[in-house]
Amino acid sequence: MSRARLNIFIEPEHAKRLDRLAVHKGVSKSAVIAAALASFLSPDGGDQREAAIAKRLDRLSRQFDRLERDQNILIETVALYVRYFLTVSIPVPEGQQDAARAQGRARYVQFIEQLGRHLQRGRSLVREVHEEIEPEAAPTHAGQEEPEEAADGPAV
Repeated sequence: MSRARLNIFIEPEHAKRLDRLAVHKGVSKSAVIAAALASFLSPDGGDQREAAIAKRLDRLSRQFDRLERDQNILIETVALYVRYFLTVSIPVPEGQQDAARAQGRARYVQFIEQLGRHLQRGRSLVREVHEEIEPEAAPTHAGQEEPEEAADGPAV
């Protein structure tokens, strides 16, 4: 196969990246440039790039939709809890406030410890809630741990 010789000038940073890529791939710099040029000049190249971008955008859209769903679950959970707490909480008599604060601190420490264990196991309360709401839409996770709420102690 006959090849044409070209002398080109590129930015020093591009030259460094070309050297690293050629070494990493185990091919010559000419082979890397030829492949890049063929891709760039290919009539399908633009379509392939557009398809790749569309695929990435679709993936980002799905991720955004999941984030939005999770955020809505969290917002509704906090709002429901606040409404419930404010509705059922009775004022603590003046003489019992120190004891109530001490109990609140102890319960908070227990909550943080339980949250830490929950996060270390990679569990997600939002995912659990979503799976309870829409069990048919929830992916099955082979080998995933069963909930161990009893081991964590009572919910706080």
